[in-house]
Amino acid sequence: MIALGLGAVALVTSALGWFSVNNAATVALCYLLVVLFVAASASLVTAIVVSIAATLALNFFFLPPIGTLTIADPHNWIALVAFLIVSIVASQLSTSARTRAREALDRRIELTRLFDLTRDILLTTERDGAIRATARHIARRFELPQVTICLPSPDGGWILHNGGEESPQIPTAELDRALASARGALEFDARTRAYGGHRHITTVSGATLQLVPIRLGVKATGLLAVGGRDLEAGSLDAIGGIAAIAVERSQFLEERRQAELTTQRAELSSALLASLGHDLRTPLTAVRVALSNTLDPALPDEQRKEQAGLALGELDRLNRLFQEILDMARIETHTVQPERQWASPAEIVEAAMTHAGPTLSRHTVDVDAESDTLVESDPRLTAVALAHLLENAAQYAPSDRPIEVRGWVDTDGLRFTVTDQGPGLDPPEMERLFEPFFRGVAARRQTSGTGMGLSITRGLLTAQNGRVWAENVPPHGARFSISVPGRQRPLARTAVPS
Repeated sequence: MIALGLGAVALVTSALGWFSVNNAATVALCYLLVVLFVAASASLVTAIVVSIAATLALNFFFLPPIGTLTIADPHNWIALVAFLIVSIVASQLSTSARTRAREALDRRIELTRLFDLTRDILLTTERDGAIRATARHIARRFELPQVTICLPSPDGGWILHNGGEESPQIPTAELDRALASARGALEFDARTRAYGGHRHITTVSGATLQLVPIRLGVKATGLLAVGGRDLEAGSLDAIGGIAAIAVERSQFLEERRQAELTTQRAELSSALLASLGHDLRTPLTAVRVALSNTLDPALPDEQRKEQAGLALGELDRLNRLFQEILDMARIETHTVQPERQWASPAEIVEAAMTHAGPTLSRHTVDVDAESDTLVESDPRLTAVALAHLLENAAQYAPSDRPIEVRGWVDTDGLRFTVTDQGPGLDPPEMERLFEPFFRGVAARRQTSGTGMGLSITRGLLTAQNGRVWAENVPPHGARFSISVPGRQRPLARTAVPS
């Protein structure tokens, strides 16, 4: 850049000589213009060198005696010194202005990065891995190859959450000393715009890392280590503050999750006790009455068989209720373990209809299921989930209208739909349809039940990474759909010997 500046001075000198410009003021202004252009685009040193070169050129070529560095007129000395001072001051002012503009741009970029980092953290909803995600966000936003959030563990060690491309090996003793020094008096340095406690440490591989305390309030609870490029103390302190917010937020999310689980368990226990108290009392009373009637010696044999059949039906109802309770308990404790096997949609539909047989006895069921393609899934869990949908449809569909069941295979795996021609679903209640023990207003008026069937369906399918959803079918009715992912293969057919 110095060469370009000197070349510009030489070019101006040649141009002024070509046009025979002899006025010292005009020549000085032309040289000053060159100096200002150089100062606006180059460093202060370059501008000063060009200023001196322009001063020498002005003296040598345009101030008498021309061709020498001697100055005859004392007034020319004053003009030459004034020109040099003005050139240097103008260079200094221009360089300072450019420096402030560059610093302002850097501050704006820094604020933008801090804002983006804060937004990334606020948009993070995951509980597991939230701190590691925060480290990744810091590394990405500030282009740092090494970012580690260091939190002390209850056993006296350290838990390191690495987020950069490199995972530095930080000596534990260095972390202990840094945290101990950060737990002293909290002091703010106005010059660096940062609080105290910053340190530089060396990793096992010899790399240098910057450490800043992570503080919740005024208490240092961890350390943020960054490496790869130096950050200003103020910027690093601001990043540490955002990391502290992220750590605290992850703890709040975990505490909220635990509170929600506690509330859900309490609600589940309360609903389960209410359901047992209501749904066990009716069949037990019916069984007791039926058995008492069979003991009456005057009761005809035909009525005695009818009472015995009634008792058996109520016992089947109790058995299904206890099975639902066991399934719900397994789902809530996450102990459902899928056992994948090859099965066709037709086989699963057949098993589901057998399971729901007593409930479907008063309905016509139209079945359309593929049998020539096998899918790897848990046929027992899928059949039980489908059976609950069939029982749900049987509760609301009129007995004179058929229930349609379809089963097929697509690129996602197993697909089933159960369509009834009942009253349909109430749109405001559809979001809560698969919650445990939820029964809509119309359901409570029309039928009895525990409200566990659809929740069990969702839990059994979730264990297989499957899903279930519901929709209304115009002009009336509802359709429940199942999707279970799995590998596929055609059914191998055995050749019949001729």
